[in-house]
Amino acid sequence: MAPPRATARQQLSSLSGGEDLDPATIDRYKRAAGRAAAELVSDGMALGLGTGSTVAHLLAALGERARELKRTRCVATSPATARIARELGLAVGELDEVVGDAGELDLAIDGADQVDPQCWLVKGGGGAHTREKIVAAAATRFVVIVSAEKQVPELGAPVPLEILRFGAQRTLAAVGDARLRESSGTAGEAGGGPAAASPDGNLIADYYGPVEDPRRLAERLSETPGVVEHGLFAPGLVSEVLIAGADGITRRAGGKPAG
Repeated sequence: MAPPRATARQQLSSLSGGEDLDPATIDRYKRAAGRAAAELVSDGMALGLGTGSTVAHLLAALGERARELKRTRCVATSPATARIARELGLAVGELDEVVGDAGELDLAIDGADQVDPQCWLVKGGGGAHTREKIVAAAATRFVVIVSAEKQVPELGAPVPLEILRFGAQRTLAAVGDARLRESSGTAGEAGGGPAAASPDGNLIADYYGPVEDPRRLAERLSETPGVVEHGLFAPGLVSEVLIAGADGITRRAGGKPAG
């Protein structure tokens, strides 16, 4: 089996001069990105909350302001995010309930596994990318928060997939160079361990083939029967990317029109 292509961290050297970021530095950058994004939130917003370690810092910063955000209604993209948000005193509801007649969220904030110079994203390391994409599309403004090592010159494998349980092996064969993810969060051979599941009970898999043209790959994956959603997010979904690094917060504009 062919090895996976370079990940975001392996590709970082071409963007950062080979800087090797240690876990403590990465966590400090994630915290900075989360706190910067929290400043975008004002009381009364309909707010989409993503999933992952960078979003955890966002939630902590919002929790500190829970008393002043009493009229803010949140939509969480995973049960874990919903639980933490509620524990911090934030109001959490279902998407259709929160958007109401307005039909849109004012703001959604989420992390990413990879970000290229055009603001194409790879998301879904936590297996919630279908919900994350729904929330991103429902938001007037979608802000992505990442630490510096998530920048890549071009997207590479793995690309997360959510697939139906029915005919799963047929779906993987149609995708090509894809395999189920084990519930531990590591990719593995189908049948090699309990398969990871999405928040909605579908299977999580990863595509390990070449990405090259992300738009073309996104179209092919979307057209494959059995694929519920893939983890490629187009620049048109992204309003802005906040990148935390040694020089502070860098802002990169996405392709989503201003609401």
